[in-house]
Amino acid sequence: MKATWAKDISYEIVRSNRATADIVIERDGRVLVRAPESIPDERIEYMVEAKRYWIYKNLAEWRDLNATRVLREYKNGEGFLYLGRSYRLLLVADQTEPLLLKNGRFCLRRDLVDTGAIAAAKAAFRNYYIARGAERITQRVNYYAPKVGVTPRDIDVRELGNRWASCSPSVNLAFHWKCMMAPQTIIDYIVVHELCHFHYLDHTDAFWNEVDKVIPAYRERKEWLRKHGAGLDV
Repeated sequence: MKATWAKDISYEIVRSNRATADIVIERDGRVLVRAPESIPDERIEYMVEAKRYWIYKNLAEWRDLNATRVLREYKNGEGFLYLGRSYRLLLVADQTEPLLLKNGRFCLRRDLVDTGAIAAAKAAFRNYYIARGAERITQRVNYYAPKVGVTPRDIDVRELGNRWASCSPSVNLAFHWKCMMAPQTIIDYIVVHELCHFHYLDHTDAFWNEVDKVIPAYRERKEWLRKHGAGLDV
């Protein structure tokens, strides 16, 4: 990955064995250029300059969408998302598990936050989503993989930084644990999106045609994720 500038636009270049170049705004606001190995830096700079208005527009939207990012305090009554639904937090003392979802509430062990150890509370939620995601997302992959015509090898749910999911050349899939905060329809979109990358690494028309074959309403789900993705956090 190479960081560079085009006048007042800072961007990073990621080269890989792909056919075309594209520009994306990452979830953390970085401008990323994904390019083939063969394209020279000068051509990438020209492409960034040509897309200047688009980049400015999307960065402005990113700032607006992230202005309302939730700041967690881990207090009774706070809402936490699971499969698109908000559940109120209840701090409890008589519980062996760090976190449970029962009786319509997220029950979090009080000692995890009484000492101010917010990191422990965050870890409890992260581990909960990873455990539930390992089962549910695997089920959805197994359901959609035959429809896409692929056979993934390993499926993992973990921390993925600013990516919702990833696929490797060795036919492995990984999904961000935050996916489990989204509605099931959005999880399905992320699953199909990643499965289709086994056919096409780029986001070309051919790639989106593959997604469309399985989820004709993918545009609405893609837009939902763009608008609400920043709120899927603990």
